[in-house]
Amino acid sequence: MATEDLRRSFGDTEAVAGVDLRVAPGEIFGFLGPNGAGKSTLVRVLCTLLLPTGGRAEVAGNDVARHPERVRLSIGVALQDAALDDRQTGRELLRLQARLYGIRGRAAARRLDEVLGMVDIGSAIDRRIGTYSGGMKRRLDLAASVIHNPDVLFLDEPTTGLDPLSRATVWTEVRRLNEELGMTIFLTTQYLEEADELAGRVGIIDRGRIVAEGAPAELKRSIGDDVIVARMADEEQARRAATTVATVDGVASVEVHGAELSVAAEDGASLLSPVAVALSAAGLAVRSLTLRTPSLDDVFLQLTGGHFEGRA
Repeated sequence: MATEDLRRSFGDTEAVAGVDLRVAPGEIFGFLGPNGAGKSTLVRVLCTLLLPTGGRAEVAGNDVARHPERVRLSIGVALQDAALDDRQTGRELLRLQARLYGIRGRAAARRLDEVLGMVDIGSAIDRRIGTYSGGMKRRLDLAASVIHNPDVLFLDEPTTGLDPLSRATVWTEVRRLNEELGMTIFLTTQYLEEADELAGRVGIIDRGRIVAEGAPAELKRSIGDDVIVARMADEEQARRAATTVATVDGVASVEVHGAELSVAAEDGASLLSPVAVALSAAGLAVRSLTLRTPSLDDVFLQLTGGHFEGRA
């Protein structure tokens, strides 16, 4: 999947303002953005629901503007609001979806068995969808979106509104689709934890432009050091501790905030033990010693000002 200077305008408003993006086959790519940043518009262009007003986009080797029908046959889409008929059973819905993609007879039955093996619905597959919980509907929608074994799967906020157990189940199923079928997955999410957990790379869009792109670990390292926080008995002990810790190899800086000591380091995990040993050797009692590493939340706050739709 690739875009080059992709643009989409609505009147005088440019919702997508020249996006260059590459998503490798077999990759899980997380896509984040504040409300109104252009995230949904870009996804709609990639899914052929909107035509671009400039630049180009290619999905599964097909241009979205010149060959939208080819793109649609190559992708699966599970939108945030699942369009399911409550009067159908889950099995009836999947059979209909298979027929719409030209899968019939034994091939359809085999494909139903395969997707039901991936998605945990159980005996409820033969009940009416109107009896399903929110999590079960989300999993059924996921099964319907992959019935034709697409090359690329678009998941639009797949776990919004789900309880933690249902969210974890969806995460497991997304990983399985990617690992067992090699499916490319384009995941938009309002949960930073979800992107960190699932995506090999993430892109952050703000005001219609990509402001950051890379592996979650790389983005987190790019905004600052790890911080070791040592809580001492009082401020005097903290000041003595600062002098001691400053001599430890690998420490970038030390700050005192009352009885707390903040130690910045590029690799905080490897310095936890040396810092503890240095403080002990100096006869300084430590009440607690914790490590705080930068999060995707920190990256997002720094790049966009923090106007995100939700938090995990």
